[in-house]
Amino acid sequence: MMSNYSIQVKNEKKHIYPASLSINETSPSGDKITLTNYYLEMNGEPYFAISGEFHFSRYHCHRWEDEIIKMKMAGINIIPTYIFWNHHEEEQGIFDWSGNKNLRRFIELCKKHNMYVIVRIGPFAHGEARNGGMPDWLFGRPFDLRSNDQAYLKYVKKLYDEIGQQIKGLLFEDDGPIIATQLENEYEHAGAPWELTTGTTNEWLTAGRDGDNHIIKLKEIAKDAGIKTPLYTSTGWGGASAPSSEVLPLWGGYAFWPWIFYGDAKEHPATPEYIFRDFHHNKKKNYGFTPQYEAESLPFACCEMGGGMTVFYKYRFSLPFESVDAMASMKVAGGCNFVGYYVFHGGSNPKGKKTPFLNETATPKISYDYQAPIGEFGQIRDSYKRLKRQHYFYKEVEKTFSKTKTVLPENAGDIEPDNVDTLRFAVRSNEDAGFIFINNYQDHVEMKDQEDFSITVELEQEQIRVPKTGSISLAKNESCILPFNLELADCTLTYATTQFITRLEHDGEWYYYFFTPKGMDAEYCFAEKGISLIDVKDDKIVSSDNYSIVTLPGNDLNMFHVQLTNGKRVHICTISHEESLNFWKVSIKGKDRAVISDATLLVDDNRIRLESIDCSEVKVKIFPQIEEKATFDGCEVSNVIQREHFQEYRLNVDNFRNTDMVVNMIKDEKAEIHLPPGMFHECKDLLLNIDYVGDIGYAFIDGELIHDNFCNNETWQIGLKDYQQKLVEKGMYIYISPLKQESYINSDSPMAARSEVVKKQLAKIESIYVTSIKEISMLLD
Repeated sequence: MMSNYSIQVKNEKKHIYPASLSINETSPSGDKITLTNYYLEMNGEPYFAISGEFHFSRYHCHRWEDEIIKMKMAGINIIPTYIFWNHHEEEQGIFDWSGNKNLRRFIELCKKHNMYVIVRIGPFAHGEARNGGMPDWLFGRPFDLRSNDQAYLKYVKKLYDEIGQQIKGLLFEDDGPIIATQLENEYEHAGAPWELTTGTTNEWLTAGRDGDNHIIKLKEIAKDAGIKTPLYTSTGWGGASAPSSEVLPLWGGYAFWPWIFYGDAKEHPATPEYIFRDFHHNKKKNYGFTPQYEAESLPFACCEMGGGMTVFYKYRFSLPFESVDAMASMKVAGGCNFVGYYVFHGGSNPKGKKTPFLNETATPKISYDYQAPIGEFGQIRDSYKRLKRQHYFYKEVEKTFSKTKTVLPENAGDIEPDNVDTLRFAVRSNEDAGFIFINNYQDHVEMKDQEDFSITVELEQEQIRVPKTGSISLAKNESCILPFNLELADCTLTYATTQFITRLEHDGEWYYYFFTPKGMDAEYCFAEKGISLIDVKDDKIVSSDNYSIVTLPGNDLNMFHVQLTNGKRVHICTISHEESLNFWKVSIKGKDRAVISDATLLVDDNRIRLESIDCSEVKVKIFPQIEEKATFDGCEVSNVIQREHFQEYRLNVDNFRNTDMVVNMIKDEKAEIHLPPGMFHECKDLLLNIDYVGDIGYAFIDGELIHDNFCNNETWQIGLKDYQQKLVEKGMYIYISPLKQESYINSDSPMAARSEVVKKQLAKIESIYVTSIKEISMLLD
């Protein structure tokens, strides 16, 4: 039975005006940042901000540049980063800004690649760091932390002064990339365990006491320290202090909450994160958004949308990557023009100088992979690929899209998270044009395919039924964004059942790229005005006096052409859901190109690099084709063919053989690994893969813990390149601690003795193997 939905979108227009928080700063080169009540502006134009958290001190500094490029390739344009106090001043009075802690070098690399930066300067950070990032030596002080106590602020001033010196000359006012500063984090909302006391008295670091006055004081100290940025921010959720006259409150949302299992929770509830809402209005039903200011007066901006989530000891889960792009579309549909992912890039906790480990003890001691779009060792996840195509779209339409208004169907907010029958959708529109957001993902609920439905958009002068006749469907756990009345050059796309990715110009003509959402069939409806002919293979077109409908068969790459009455042509390229995950938009020698490849692209100047994982053949499709001579380093070109309008290269990569790795199984749960030096030749990195059952996986080299993993039934991966020399000389030892049943501590002794008794335990290494990451360079003459 078909379901018909409708939504009233009549003359909808967002009221946009200068924000109540005044921001107006111009750099020496003439770039200007301003803020409206709805979005950030760059040089007087709407700027769709896409920020992704990357913690420099949790990553190897010699790899920073490639990882920044990967983030840029995904459409990220702002990198926020925590400056963990205890990473830099673990020992009182001794600051360390070297190596992986070289903040200045990290920001310089961001500048090199035209990435803006937000410095999250604390002093409290949280981020699952030891003491929330506060140094241990603060515990032994007779003053209140996170307060306006002058004795405490004296130490904060020293920290801020140090940060100010490190970023000197890199601020926006110096033509640098730093455009914003976050003060504190979750102030008067969240504390952290004092890890000194965990396991004994279990004391906690306070959440704060002085409200808005403390945030205002921190801003004053930061500016005095030379940390002067156009924008200052604070987190606003959970009733946290974020005085909107001084800072922009930032928001977010997570669908996976490991922390609740340290209370009374026995199972995870389905969250309301995937119910459409309008986040630019003060409404009681706006779950997770409770501003203490008039919501319409400031942009709804995010810094902590769940780009992933780390496992905690008491809650092991495998993150569904579909949850991440669904979260992004929910926030954007609700009026967000400033998205922010925590974290976008995973990392590893550094070792301490006085304290062995700088993690919060509920989490792994070293691993901070976070199941993020880019993993702890640079792995590209499906969430990265899904977000990339969404980010390209937002940037392509930012000037018009940023002005669109959220419109919800009647009773949209009344849908319960466990409702799998009612279609979840919303619209962002400006007058008679916009986009339909459809969501069929819900955390902690088994969803089903949404089949045989239509959506009618009721406009002032017309009704647009999507589709015109019949119905559409969307696979479970998928989300999509469908256009209506989208201007393509000099014609109007009345609607499409495909999602717009981006466009590029070649030889004076425009090429538009769309993908078909999973479970949906591709259909385009064009208004007849301005069109003289639509050239479609197999005559899959239906026309009337007012419109033409193009229906595309199957999921193959497809191109058709629209001839305009003014003599120009528009080209429509449709790719499948699967191919869209491998779609890249790059700029080479000043020319935009579309690339389809399952390898990871890193583009810098006139060089394309491709990272491939254990592939004997890499396919790269490029449009416009490369007219210059292209040479490849690290492979052989086996074939060059034409497929539709793409030039396709087939590249042969030497097969990686890991037969030289020696695995010595000592017990089911213990193994020694030895790798010869030749295994690392011609590899960018090696990933050790361990499948196991048990509680925690530990990896040691010569008795030193180098990595750990809380078992969540996913393959445990460890990057090996940074341990190459030690591995070759000393090997690696893997130990799986057991899952225990019917265990207890026997203390029935007249002497001071205790011992563990375990009646049943399970720990077993099921497989150990290595995959290689190889890099191919494509050089253009």
